[in-house]
Amino acid sequence: MNKLLMLSAVVAVMMGACTSQQGGSASGKAEADSTAVAGPDSVSYLDAIDAYLVDSLGSHYSQGDMCVPLTMLIDVDESNADSVKVWGSFWVFNYKLSGDTLKTVSGGSHPGMFLVSKTSDGYKVVSFDAVGDGSRYEPTGKRIFGDKYDAFSKLISDEKKREQQRVEELAAYVKQHGIKATLVQDADWPAVKLPE
Repeated sequence: MNKLLMLSAVVAVMMGACTSQQGGSASGKAEADSTAVAGPDSVSYLDAIDAYLVDSLGSHYSQGDMCVPLTMLIDVDESNADSVKVWGSFWVFNYKLSGDTLKTVSGGSHPGMFLVSKTSDGYKVVSFDAVGDGSRYEPTGKRIFGDKYDAFSKLISDEKKREQQRVEELAAYVKQHGIKATLVQDADWPAVKLPE
């Protein structure tokens, strides 16, 4: 559990660049493309996952000025460095900067399991097994998460926790990239102050 908490803290610091408001999730396994490879300076396989979320999933939404991924971890199996398994609820959000406010343009949820391996160039997403839509949601979710399905169900139903983590990670992203933003605003909702 301490490892999971540590990984969650690392995720809060490491961010990509993408965002979007329409929901949606991919169905089935998606083979990763070469854009999912993090460079030689990548610190962890979480960088590769962020790159995949931004480049391979975030690009399918209405674009903004930036795309910011959100990773909410369920579990990680690091027993084989060539085949790290990462289960979680993964999100992308596209934002447009208006004054000092990041306005949400689009985004969506992509729960599932990433298979990541280390290469000479850094980490690379090998595949992403995504929870299906509609009537396929529960059966694919149970297949992918197995004995972690209850933890997954609890996590995805905790909107308050997700929003708290989203604004915290967005604040870290803004600081890391020197963006002059102090607020985030979803469509039809009041703006929320980003933590300092």
